Amino acid sequence: MDNSSAPVVVVLDGPAGTGKSTVSREIAARLGLSFLDTGAMYRAVTYWMLANEVDVDDVDAVALASDKPAVVSGTDADGPTITVDGVDVSGPIREQAVTAAVSAVSAVPEVRTRMVELQRASALAAPRGIVAEGRDMGTVVFPRADLKVFLTASAETRAARRAAQLGITDAGEITAILVDINRRDAADSGRATAPLRKADDAVEVDTSEMSPEQVVTHIIGLVRDRAAARLG
Repeated sequence: MDNSSAPVVVVLDGPAGTGKSTVSREIAARLGLSFLDTGAMYRAVTYWMLANEVDVDDVDAVALASDKPAVVSGTDADGPTITVDGVDVSGPIREQAVTAAVSAVSAVPEVRTRMVELQRASALAAPRGIVAEGRDMGTVVFPRADLKVFLTASAETRAARRAAQLGITDAGEITAILVDINRRDAADSGRATAPLRKADDAVEVDTSEMSPEQVVTHIIGLVRDRAAARLG
């Protein structure tokens, strides 16, 4: 993008397994923008709760502890980082225990309020703009984003992608992944605070039959179209 342009905010929302992180990071790298993986932030909080033996099913306990972990999300698209209390947790936050608990922790209003503050601060600190991915970017965190994209894909496609990432070929294990994806979809869409939903002005992109490169190219085209319209 033109260095003279004003900072741009591009957001990608959607359920797990639609390729948000991979696509968002690549878009940010190609356009010279910062990158924010908000899902990693919620995972980092969840990891801290589990490590400190907070009962993640106790809403009051999670709310009380929500301001204790110091979560810092590095926004360099070429090497994004995530730390809690100064410790790199990029590996541990992807473990199954965190995956199983993150929806419950993310649903706690106090957790979301704190994370939204950090996410907006990251955008303000991005000199050229930011590409942020998550589940409520376009509806809650950045309602005035320059471009909102809502990624979708069938649950079966998303389960197959997750299995491929993990090197899983067993049919029973793939079915278990599908069950977990459906569970997370229901939890994310049904929570009272900032549920997963498409913003009214978002562009929906079904990635079921698209490669990551095709999705990246398509969205970069949308970004440039919006930038041209803004300048024109």
